[in-house]
Amino acid sequence: MNYGICPLSVVPVRSSASDKSEMVSQLLFGETVEFLQKKGNWAKIRCIWDNYIGWADVRQIKPLPLDDIKRYEKNFAYSLELMQGAMSEDHYLPITIGATLPEFDGLNFRLNGSSFSFSGQAITPKENGASSDLILKIARRYLYAPYLWGGRSPLGIDCSGFSQIVYKLTGIALPRDASEQVKTGEVVDFIDQSQAADLAFFENKKGAITHVGIIMADNQIIHASGQVRIDKLDHFGIFNETTQKYTHKLRIIKRHLPTITTDMQNNDEDQVPENQASLF
Repeated sequence: MNYGICPLSVVPVRSSASDKSEMVSQLLFGETVEFLQKKGNWAKIRCIWDNYIGWADVRQIKPLPLDDIKRYEKNFAYSLELMQGAMSEDHYLPITIGATLPEFDGLNFRLNGSSFSFSGQAITPKENGASSDLILKIARRYLYAPYLWGGRSPLGIDCSGFSQIVYKLTGIALPRDASEQVKTGEVVDFIDQSQAADLAFFENKKGAITHVGIIMADNQIIHASGQVRIDKLDHFGIFNETTQKYTHKLRIIKRHLPTITTDMQNNDEDQVPENQASLF
């Protein structure tokens, strides 16, 4: 069988077929993959929703027919709980925020013939849609999550994993790495033209994109650096008020949501769509 699904809370994706190799990403519960190559207990996989390729332990992935994957893609929700238990007939499984719940009906979801009860909050992107308010509310749920290279969960997350999973929960697909995310969206020419939920990208001394964060109101940015934190942002970059130093040099700002004009901002100020407000 050439396809599978992540049946565990979080599964590491590594750079090579070894437990000792670098963790470059993670699969969250319910994410589906295509097997590209097998090597003992390891498989080179492609995560179907973002096309990211790496190696995973095949014992941590459940084989799944392609028909099931297509059915799950048509009917699913994402967990909004930082950590919530899902109960099947014979075991209890912790689910993190960002997990995919196949065939979720509001109380239960199904995975390869097994039914799980889930009493936490969940979001269906097609029904809620993306907005700057929703993106920032989800982003704030990750505050103080520790930084972890390759991480995508609230127990450990890196900068691009953070921006990717927050956007994913609102229905916007981003590539896995910051160096690829920067190629998406529309350019914002000046920082004073930025709006909440824009992505800011930062470069190292060699000019390579190495960091990304989500812009907030009042010249602030939420990003994963040491931990998910909120810092000041200006045209130079990210300023850490604790150390009184700039930590990241700003390169470019990209936008994935419609530009908000002054008239639109005045009309929509402090108004959150009812279906989004009920999620928080």
